[in-house]
Amino acid sequence: MIKRTQRIPMRDLATLAAEDRETVEKNAMNGQVFNIFKVLAHHPKLVKRWTPFAGHILSKQSLPFRDRELLILRIGWLNQAEYEFAQHELIARRGGVSEQDIEKIKQGPKGSWNEHEAALMQAADDLYENSVVSDATWATLSKAYSTEQMMDVVFTIGQYNLVSWALNSFGVPLDDFLPKAKA
Repeated sequence: MIKRTQRIPMRDLATLAAEDRETVEKNAMNGQVFNIFKVLAHHPKLVKRWTPFAGHILSKQSLPFRDRELLILRIGWLNQAEYEFAQHELIARRGGVSEQDIEKIKQGPKGSWNEHEAALMQAADDLYENSVVSDATWATLSKAYSTEQMMDVVFTIGQYNLVSWALNSFGVPLDDFLPKAKA
């Protein structure tokens, strides 16, 4: 992963108006506000509008957990988004994605995946490289997915592509609890 320079500091949430602080703190997990939200706190109106969509993609969409995490990790890897990859590596591992899978994600569709998972990797690569899922990739994923799930594939990759760009450009540092933050 490429190390990024922190360009936007983490906001002291105590300096925010109460309503804006509430908006940011709604995204806390186990009482902890992640660094991404401490940086995004510089733009509370954006946080208020973006987080419902991001929350849908993360936890309310139609894809199975494993498939969603494979997509997120692949687009994070392609963007060399250290923060994104580290966060979702932890989430994926907690949900049963193996160390071998994490290493195969770095190889992309050429890794030793089954046909469906290779197509997931290829969908991320297709969108990253060409801004469209190829016909062959679409046909393979459509064997197992509904129209709604196909839409969720595209929106998952797109959401985490956007997030990767923001994280990389803003230089959001890894949260202390991430293993690579201590390395």
